[in-house]
Amino acid sequence: MLFDAVVLAGGAGRRVGGVDKPALPVAGRPMIERVAEAVAGSRRLVVVGPRRPRPAARYVLEEPRGGGPVPALRAGLAEVEAPWVVLLAGDLPLLRPAHVRALLAAAPRTGAVAVDEAGREQWLLGAWHTPVLAEALAAYTGRSLRGLMGPLRPVRVALPGRPWFDCDTVDDLEEAEMNVLAEWTALVCEELGVDPATVDRDLILDLTKEVAHGVARPAAPLTAYLLGLAQGAGTAPGDAAARLAALARDWPREES
Repeated sequence: MLFDAVVLAGGAGRRVGGVDKPALPVAGRPMIERVAEAVAGSRRLVVVGPRRPRPAARYVLEEPRGGGPVPALRAGLAEVEAPWVVLLAGDLPLLRPAHVRALLAAAPRTGAVAVDEAGREQWLLGAWHTPVLAEALAAYTGRSLRGLMGPLRPVRVALPGRPWFDCDTVDDLEEAEMNVLAEWTALVCEELGVDPATVDRDLILDLTKEVAHGVARPAAPLTAYLLGLAQGAGTAPGDAAARLAALARDWPREES
């Protein structure tokens, strides 16, 4: 399906100190860049919000500034040319291309919207037939996306994972970071034929933190790799991670 993407990435970010919230990193990548990667198959990416170095997109601003999601959608939709449009928030760090494809595949003549684990519609995570949405928007005088899109009766789609999880607070950012690590851990375990239940992620993260702080940052992944080799060979003691962490903490004293 040919589609454009509209990402709403304005807002004041008051609950995260008034900073540019979509530009905040999760696992080292700005959230808005993660969202842009999820719609890499779009013909055109439209970002409603301040211009940023990345991602490469057509940037527009709503009128009036700070007017909310409906004026922002109106500004973004004016730039859409494809027959379908994917509408997204700019702070969805767990969104993946497969989620976008699932929404497009589920959309009938009107559209599809994601629902969270409680069954609530997530209006900033959906795929819409552009002419239908444009016609509804032209006739709409309200201020809520629910009021605009609800009457269109979109298909409600429960997506795997938590792609609807947005980050409004510092705690949300930390939770998203842990989710990214969990996804990556599961993927690596599947690739290597390792049972995820045997991986003590927190123990490894604590170890690498101690090594990075006490020895050197490049020593952290090297230590984790060597520990994995020893465990695979059956030569690592049961308390290997704790012993290595202790070595890292004592490193300056041992070196002197």
